Amino acid sequence: MTEQAAAAATPATPAAAPEGILRRQSLRESAARTYARSLPIVPVRARGLTIEGADGRRYLDCLSGAGTLALGHNHPVVLEAIRTVLDSGAPLQVLDLATPVKDAFTTELFASLPPGLAADARIQFCGPAGTDAVEAALKLVHTATGRTGLLAFTGGYHGMTAGALAASGGARESRVTRLPYPQDYRCPFGVGGSEGAALAARWTENLLDDPKGGIPEPAGMILEAVQGEGGVLPAPDDWLRRMREITEARGIPLIADEVQTGVGRTGTFWGVDHAGIVPDVMVLSKAIGGSLPLAVLVYRSGLDVWEPGAHAGTFRGNQLAMAAGAATLAFVRQNRLAERAAALGERMLAALHGLAAAHPCIGDVRGRGLMIGLELVDPDSAEHTASPALAAAVRQECLDRGLIVELGGRHSAVVRLLPPLTLTDEQAVAVLDRLADAVAAAARTRHP
Repeated sequence: MTEQAAAAATPATPAAAPEGILRRQSLRESAARTYARSLPIVPVRARGLTIEGADGRRYLDCLSGAGTLALGHNHPVVLEAIRTVLDSGAPLQVLDLATPVKDAFTTELFASLPPGLAADARIQFCGPAGTDAVEAALKLVHTATGRTGLLAFTGGYHGMTAGALAASGGARESRVTRLPYPQDYRCPFGVGGSEGAALAARWTENLLDDPKGGIPEPAGMILEAVQGEGGVLPAPDDWLRRMREITEARGIPLIADEVQTGVGRTGTFWGVDHAGIVPDVMVLSKAIGGSLPLAVLVYRSGLDVWEPGAHAGTFRGNQLAMAAGAATLAFVRQNRLAERAAALGERMLAALHGLAAAHPCIGDVRGRGLMIGLELVDPDSAEHTASPALAAAVRQECLDRGLIVELGGRHSAVVRLLPPLTLTDEQAVAVLDRLADAVAAAARTRHP
């Protein structure tokens, strides 16, 4: 009998040995699995920043469910909110019916929105993932405008379903027009800074106004205030304001993808708050569910032209996620965790700039709030060529030291930190110390 057949014949009882669990996962799960390949651990307990594996090892988790865990693992206010719903006997799944739990979540969410949007907003509860909300946003603006095109940006990431993948640059055939996203370290115009951002804005404006530009008439523009999977690239505030001006002047709905940047992650409650802009549509998921699956769309009422049933989803009535989400939103707001993320993030970035000065293999340090990235490069290359192999080595050295990080960026050469907003000063020091040791170890391996 093969190992796979033996595993299938074994009763479904919990196994204590992590090696067996990992082996069975590799036999049973799709080849598309990602995090499991680079993080071969079996979590069994977690609290706050810390995960304990089945082997008894403890890890500092700076992945946070890809940014889902704004308050870390099993925060008391989240657990209490979930228990309250469970103990109440309330239904756990109600499609799109009104419930007290849903009303409380919506009220708390609207209280946190940019005032210019909250005063005239509608909310659409979507399927459980952020990509579902992106699909709904694209469908919404196509329906409202009657147009077929979409404006998106190089390096953007909006999900893995068909429309979201097209907007992310992952589909070969689409009606998406790709625009330059400004960045300093690898500026597409070779200048960086405010000049590079101004050129990117001018490129966008000229393309839209060129009658021979050859682009489909856009139903909307979708952007991230900080590109996460794209390599932790914060958009300049002036550039974001120009995008708002350009779209508003041409009647193009602006969609802000706040799936990863929302709920205090970047140092303001929403990523667009840094620039003070008000988008027409906001796509929200990850942290708004308080660690449970939830995705919503918030948009100006003038776009609300859908017929009943024009967009639906079976699991849009997740009561536990709404309760956990309302508790998370309230805790972040009441405890000013966005401001805390801004201050602590600045200190961590300063420390990482010092680390980069000592290690030429760190090409760039960037981020906003507690959304931080380090781009690893080949120090022997005159062009500072991105080094995914070195980044992978740093990730492994981090794991060996009990620190969980992940990679992003165009070449998977950016080590990303997404710690919970409840990170303490002492924990931040521990994270930085382990990361510094990991970088030094990886650099020594490359250059003994």
